Amino acid sequence: MALKKDKQKVLGEVFDDQRIKTFLQFEAPEDVNPDFHLLEKAYRGMKVENFDTFLGFFKEQGHNINATNPNGKTLLSIASEHPHGHEYVDALKNHGAA
Repeated sequence: MALKKDKQKVLGEVFDDQRIKTFLQFEAPEDVNPDFHLLEKAYRGMKVENFDTFLGFFKEQGHNINATNPNGKTLLSIASEHPHGHEYVDALKNHGAA
């Protein structure tokens, strides 16, 4: 039996500021740092230019850009391991990730 994706990829979705801010409202699973969860959702769901805008809103609200996942890794360290993550790494560093 073949598995089917539960969602279709939406092409050309508009990410205005209001849409970007919706990524600040996701609730984290019980065992995940809420700030890390928000960062990861945005990283996985946005193009880099939208992600950069998100990071500004994220920081304005006092969230921790260096939050870690349950394994102790920051999003910066995770994105650094991805072949196409370099632009996201730059955006994170530009917003104070270390």
